[in-house]
Amino acid sequence: MAVTTGAVTARRSSLIAASVFLVALCLRPAITAVGPLLPQIGADEGLGEGALGVLGALPLVAFGLASPLVHRVSKWLGMERAVFVSLLVLAAGSVVRSYTGSVGLWLGTIVIGAAIAIGNVLVPVLIKRDYAGHVSRAMSVYTAFITGGAALASAVAVPVAAGSDWRLALAIWGALALVVALIRIPANSTSTPLAAEAPLEGAPLVSVWRQPMAWLVTAYMGLQSTSFYVFVTWLPTIEISHGFSDRAAGVHLFLFQGFGLVGGLAIPWLMRNPLSQRAGAVTASVPVGIAFLGLLLAPKLVIGWAILGGLGQGAALVAALSLISIRGRTHHETAQLSGMAQSIGYLLAATGPALAGYLTQLTGNWTAALIVFAVLAASQVAVGIAAGRDTRAAS
Repeated sequence: MAVTTGAVTARRSSLIAASVFLVALCLRPAITAVGPLLPQIGADEGLGEGALGVLGALPLVAFGLASPLVHRVSKWLGMERAVFVSLLVLAAGSVVRSYTGSVGLWLGTIVIGAAIAIGNVLVPVLIKRDYAGHVSRAMSVYTAFITGGAALASAVAVPVAAGSDWRLALAIWGALALVVALIRIPANSTSTPLAAEAPLEGAPLVSVWRQPMAWLVTAYMGLQSTSFYVFVTWLPTIEISHGFSDRAAGVHLFLFQGFGLVGGLAIPWLMRNPLSQRAGAVTASVPVGIAFLGLLLAPKLVIGWAILGGLGQGAALVAALSLISIRGRTHHETAQLSGMAQSIGYLLAATGPALAGYLTQLTGNWTAALIVFAVLAASQVAVGIAAGRDTRAAS
């Protein structure tokens, strides 16, 4: 009987641990569904490219401002309960954004960004705790769920809006968050604050904010996030400006994110040891720059650039999250590094969609914006070379 009870308990614990990947399904659809619908939102709300760029950047600003506070929320509620509450807030924010008027559009977007920030910071920590022996592989599965949810939202946004309106096409993702919150209720009984975890022997006492490697990881996170959100915010609009239909543009954004799943699953074998971490970070970055140049020089081949950019972005996200988990030597330090990288990184990324919209509105075309982000993608390669070197292992 004891053996049977132990097996049931172990199976229950495994299911609870695995359910964290369902949370990942909720961390992007509320954002990536917006890009294909921007022309409709702009027409309905009277917003130009500059304002729409700010709307697309607003969740990232919320990410950046909320991420440093997540550690405190986790100490108060425990990690699992903090994630549970964030899912409920995400569901509420989705309703507010869609159905409370123009003010609600902006306020709800901020609430959605703040709620997602909690999952962004804590889910990698939970994965490192529960899958300590397979961090890169677990991160690739986590990223696959993120990318799959994001891709699905991009693909169905326009068809759902065609059958109803853009408000419902955005609000439905709040229902997904609510369902996952209900599934995660059993995890609340095991919720533990980060403060209760003992540091590992030999762990550094220096704050991550004073560690050069932490700043390199943060820069890599910020640059890859900037490129990703420029793509998901503006790729459909760029395509429409070149004569593609909004439905085709939504499908191409689906391809971008679908191949991101492939890139994310393929990159872990390059992140297995300190030497290959550098190769993984660089390999993930190069296709992104090529995709931006392709959109600039041969926009009619957008399907190819969407696929190539997606492969790079999916791989780069796994590389960034793996670097955060690998460089953090305790759960506590990993949470601090995750909060730092996502705070500064997403504040940097927030400038991307807004800057792209501003440059386009200023110049009347997408040339200047695409040149700027191709250069930033090249910078990501250089940062990846530095961030991929494990200085702790070398010291």
